[in-house]
Amino acid sequence: MDYELTSEQRELREVVHDFVARELRPRARHTDETGEFNWPAVRKMGPLGLLGLEVPEEYGGAALDAVSVAIVIEELGWGCGSTALAIAAHNGLGLGPLIAYGTEAQKRAWLPRLTSGEGKLACLSLTEPGAGSDLKGGVRTRATPEGDSWIIDGSKMWMTNASISDLMVVLCRTGDSGSSALSHVLVPSDAPGITIGPPEKKMGLHGSPTHAVTFDEVRVPRENLLGREGRGLAQTLSTLDSGRVGIGALAVGLAQAAFEEALKYAQTREAFGEPIANFQAIQWMLADAATEIEAARLMVHKAAWLKGLRRPYSKMASMAKLFATEVSERVCRNAIQIHGGYGYSSEFEVERLYRDTRLMTIGEGTSEIQRLVIARHLLG
Repeated sequence: MDYELTSEQRELREVVHDFVARELRPRARHTDETGEFNWPAVRKMGPLGLLGLEVPEEYGGAALDAVSVAIVIEELGWGCGSTALAIAAHNGLGLGPLIAYGTEAQKRAWLPRLTSGEGKLACLSLTEPGAGSDLKGGVRTRATPEGDSWIIDGSKMWMTNASISDLMVVLCRTGDSGSSALSHVLVPSDAPGITIGPPEKKMGLHGSPTHAVTFDEVRVPRENLLGREGRGLAQTLSTLDSGRVGIGALAVGLAQAAFEEALKYAQTREAFGEPIANFQAIQWMLADAATEIEAARLMVHKAAWLKGLRRPYSKMASMAKLFATEVSERVCRNAIQIHGGYGYSSEFEVERLYRDTRLMTIGEGTSEIQRLVIARHLLG
């Protein structure tokens, strides 16, 4: 693999970096402190193609290659973890299944407005109160056929974007047991019978709303089935592979931001009459951070590259997600250490970055699940 970016990818990075530096980063602390979603910036993302990264152009998207998508998500993470998570979830988890499995009518009905920036976002609904990683056996939300409709009853947890979405891709039980018992159903977020709970009180990512959602006899047309009935689990696992590349990229962006803050602080903060960057203990933390960020970025790009070639990439996606998220947590932790007592203060960006990156080793499959996926690939 040639790891050198194309001229188009380098130009894309510059354009997105400038946008993020102007529209996201200056507002990141306000977003974190107030929990307000950054709609002003997101509205501007539509015309730039950032709300339809992999959506074909005929539906209003940017039709970017997978490596370019990773570049965009990394830059968003560099600017604001909250906004980056919402946009990554919208593109990868919400729109991803619609692009991959939707009918022509479904795509034309939903993709243009979901990519324009004029409406709201999309989201994926998987996790339930009694089922985190155990989707096959733990999903209880049921879609029951009745005439020309599905009737959906159940409850979901940790639904990112629920309150800022127009469309939910809901994993439902449509059969009795086994891997063929689950299906995806497209559900408008304003459908009667949906109750979206208050935003969860989280450690970080305060500007990315996460909710519990209940479905009480929610009726949607039978044609809202996404993909094939009984293929919901397989479609979900494929979607999560792609999402793990996005989370890895987001984690790299957070780590890069923390590293830059630590480097700048180490060069200006003085102790014992000289900048602390002169001390070997600080230098080693900076050297480790730079090295691991570079390695993580390359792993994320390789997973994206494999995805773009339509080659098997599940193992590489888990490796990239595992390594990048754990690197990010380590880099953000050491950035606080370099700042000393100031790093523990919310006046400095590294405190927010550390709280934001803590989710990355949990969401889209914990580090433990990633190790399990990787081991299963290794052992056949």
